[in-house]
Amino acid sequence: MIKKLHVNENENLNDNNKINIAYLVLVHRLPKQFKRLFKAIYSPNNYYLIHIDKKADKDLHEEIKEFINDFHNTYILESENIVWWWYSMVQVELNGIKKLLEINANWDYFINLSGQDYPLKSQKEITNYLSKNINNNYLKIADQLIERPETMNRIDNYFVDNGTNMSEIKSKKREFLENVTPYIGWQWMILTRKCCEFIINDLESKKFEKYYINTLIADESFFQTLLMNSSFTWKLINDDKRSIIWVAEWDIKLRPKTFDNTDIDFLSINDNLFARKFDDNIDSEIINKIKLNFNLPVND
Repeated sequence: MIKKLHVNENENLNDNNKINIAYLVLVHRLPKQFKRLFKAIYSPNNYYLIHIDKKADKDLHEEIKEFINDFHNTYILESENIVWWWYSMVQVELNGIKKLLEINANWDYFINLSGQDYPLKSQKEITNYLSKNINNNYLKIADQLIERPETMNRIDNYFVDNGTNMSEIKSKKREFLENVTPYIGWQWMILTRKCCEFIINDLESKKFEKYYINTLIADESFFQTLLMNSSFTWKLINDDKRSIIWVAEWDIKLRPKTFDNTDIDFLSINDNLFARKFDDNIDSEIINKIKLNFNLPVND
């Protein structure tokens, strides 16, 4: 059983009841879009950690590093080669959380984004929302066996990384973790500092890392399974606060639709904090329309 880690209701609150956020932003292309996103979420009270995929063009690495030199509270995470179906995505998330914990002890919430995301609320509105919901953790959660049984092969079989893709060793079926229920969702999260400390420091979390390193698309299930089998279940909200339209991609995974101007109504029907994904090569005006419709500051 996982060691129960209990949280003081007010322990994460700063003296002035203001929320500080630690952002991890994953970038692999479109540096102009990243800069626009960064300016939209920037606050001198927050902390920003940028991961640039090792596969990305050298010029992109240099452009982003030069850009963030102007921001004292922004850091670069050592680059990893991310393959979307492999454990490398989880590892980057874990490396990022660990680094942000080392950087500063005063932030209250961790939020991960991709460079193709964009906020639907101002930074003030986001921090106000989190202040009113202190200690809640936000991520999508589903019982994997009951709600998405077609994905059980991801954890029932043993997968190995061959450098470019996953290969399934069908003859090596394996038992799942004892007394653990598997869960699944998406990789996007808003987590309290206490939750992040548990993920990085609790010894029981290491057995989940050891098992999930050989699963398929681990970024959609590692954090859900770890946290739902811990005492954090009482503060897990089944909502990642993202506006996303999921579309089928092959038979293995869903992917987010790239938003265009026809999606403004969809983005307006809920109270989410962020949306993904955007691509200036497909529609370069949708973000400007979001700023206008959502009364967001123009800071490009």
